Amino acid sequence: MRSTKRIAALGLAGVLLAACHHKDKDAPLAFVPADTPYVLANLDVLDDDTRKALLAQADTQLPSELTQLRSTADEMAEKDPDLSRLLKAVIAELDGKTIESFAQNAGLNIKGRSVVYGLGLSPVARFELTDPKAFDAFVGRLESAYGKKFDTATVGGVTYRKHVAADSGVQIVMAEVGKQAVAAILPLDAPEATLRLAFGLDRPEKNLQDDGRLDKLAKAKDYQPWAIGQVDLVRALPLAASGKDPLFNALIKARAEAESAKTGEPVANQLKVSPACEADAARIASRVPSVSFGYTKLDEKHQDIRWDVTLADDVTKAFSGLKVELPGLGAAGTAPFDVSIAVPIAQLRTFWGAQADAVAAKPFTCPSLAELNEGFAKIGLMTQQAAVPPIGDLLGLRVALDSFEPGGSDAMPKFSGRILIGTSNPAGLVAMAQMAASGLQQLKLTPDGKPVPLPPELTAPLGRPVWAAMGPKAVALAVGQGEDVKLGELLNAASGDAGRLGRLSLSGEMYLAWVKAMAEKADHIADLTAASQQDDPEAQATAKATAERSKAQFESMEAQAARIKSLNGDARMTSDGLIITSQTELK
Repeated sequence: MRSTKRIAALGLAGVLLAACHHKDKDAPLAFVPADTPYVLANLDVLDDDTRKALLAQADTQLPSELTQLRSTADEMAEKDPDLSRLLKAVIAELDGKTIESFAQNAGLNIKGRSVVYGLGLSPVARFELTDPKAFDAFVGRLESAYGKKFDTATVGGVTYRKHVAADSGVQIVMAEVGKQAVAAILPLDAPEATLRLAFGLDRPEKNLQDDGRLDKLAKAKDYQPWAIGQVDLVRALPLAASGKDPLFNALIKARAEAESAKTGEPVANQLKVSPACEADAARIASRVPSVSFGYTKLDEKHQDIRWDVTLADDVTKAFSGLKVELPGLGAAGTAPFDVSIAVPIAQLRTFWGAQADAVAAKPFTCPSLAELNEGFAKIGLMTQQAAVPPIGDLLGLRVALDSFEPGGSDAMPKFSGRILIGTSNPAGLVAMAQMAASGLQQLKLTPDGKPVPLPPELTAPLGRPVWAAMGPKAVALAVGQGEDVKLGELLNAASGDAGRLGRLSLSGEMYLAWVKAMAEKADHIADLTAASQQDDPEAQATAKATAERSKAQFESMEAQAARIKSLNGDARMTSDGLIITSQTELK
């Protein structure tokens, strides 16, 4: 019997040792405190085929991205010349290279793991290297382009670079530790213990890898392991509000010193923190405890992302079981641009009225949050005003566009499609519209969805015919030839299922048309600006430079938009909170 127990004990020990063996003690997550308020990391690396496909896409997109970065660097040259030079140095490192060759030259491991997290509120980035010496040389090249070397210091035998931003009260530190690079933003007076923890010379008592928080999150939310992020507001907000976080205190102190230099207000007066602030911040965080996100699908043709916003029980209960009777909310859109947004005013009034009453009964007492009391008082008043028809009857909005053409310099764009306004009282909405516009007084709509043309004098500015129709829960307009025959289908489309709050469908062609329209408008504004400054050569030169940067940015946006086949998204409330998803399909 005793022998059997001994064998069982040895077997259990073997299992535990095997489990521990799978965890890399030097993995980036092993350096992250388990109670970090925010984190973004990859739990695993992409397979070779997917990574190669994504790198090929990135290489195709890189020239337009660099064009946009150059524009940004030029724009900041006057206000922050040092940062502009540094950005241009990074651009020079990337120019003419593939992402993979750039990574190789910089010693970066594109097959490695990385993490960005908070040491308190101080951001720390840690990523794996293939060649620490190559990374050191890469930083050296950036220093040369920057125009001066970073300061250096040593802690625990590790020499690190640092850039002191005295005006902000912080320092940026960077070092190669083992086969990892570490960068962090810390207070100027960060003690040695903080530096050692940031560089990984000392380990946190409990780390995120052993804690398994991200693994549990990925399993619960169906996140893939390639990029998972979480912001823990229950930890972050009280830290910021309580005056206990060193980085936040350093930033506040630097701002107070600048204000004191201008106004003479003593710094000490500005740094006083009310004991009520931490409790008020915790109260806010209890309403929105956390936000997380991750890829649900990622390959050479698809980039699907999910966002989860955890909410208090009373928020989720108010909307997770709600079925909004907005036609079209219950099915994916079919038009090139198709968006449905639930706006159930009756339920929103009840919910926000309760929130306003709760704040009125127990106001925020932290001075920096006092404006919230006034804000919620206004919300309470708005909820009362929103009871008045037709606002109080609203259910939501749907817009479905079949075509879009940019207008001329001063002309409206041309479009064809349908607009639907969901309401529990469609006849009342029509009556209100007839009172507001005399040209609609003869309009006779019946609830069977039959389209009726609007008077030409009202539709002349659009340059296209317009029809109106009414259903049991909506009033709709059709703009453009042939759109009237689609009104019946629009009015009778499926309404929302439980918790559904919105849907979006956008084709790549429509998206590209919008980007081109914005570019044309920007060019027109630039021409008008230049014409108005003909007597001021300096202003005209500035306007010309701004126009060139804007043009470069829009060219980059057009290049990116041209690669998109479709964009889709939705928002829904569940018992756990708000879920927002997006699906991008590439050509």
